[in-house]
Amino acid sequence: GFDPYVKCVKDEVLKSPTDQRMLVLSASLKAAYSIDQLHEMTKIDRWFLYKMKNIVDCYNELENFSQNNEWPSPDLIRKAKRLGFCDKQIALCVGSTELAIRKQRIAQGIIPCVKEIDTVAAEWPAITNYLYLTYNGVSHDVDFTEQAVMVLGSGVYRIGSSVEFDCCAVGCVKELRKMNKRT
Repeated sequence: GFDPYVKCVKDEVLKSPTDQRMLVLSASLKAAYSIDQLHEMTKIDRWFLYKMKNIVDCYNELENFSQNNEWPSPDLIRKAKRLGFCDKQIALCVGSTELAIRKQRIAQGIIPCVKEIDTVAAEWPAITNYLYLTYNGVSHDVDFTEQAVMVLGSGVYRIGSSVEFDCCAVGCVKELRKMNKRT
């Protein structure tokens, strides 16, 4: 993740586009480097730098609760989840456990929504849209009222990988349908 404690601040690393730069960027934002300083060193657009700063600012907010021996508010937990924090990251920030954070989050009704991606860009009715979970929604796109089998993918899409994913997922769905399983 975009963890400000993984790497130390090193200006020379910020100036070169390497696999380490994002982690050093996080540490630099934690060390109060300004967006303008980072833009000058990295040439990364300020819009992206502000988005990264939002993540580090959320780290700081969560850590403040740990220092005050308080539990983060539901709004802060929701904000962290929307920024991509996993329960384990939140737990590390507030000095708790992943399980305690998960239980509290669920008790507070902070759960992801199921959304769907129209796989045929509305050219015709799609039968098998991809589904994903997000904390950035307020309602589900799909209701699960019947027994069915869901084919799960994993990881992010990268150029060149979606063909393999499509082939595996479609093959799985076809086999399930041959077995008279609803997907």
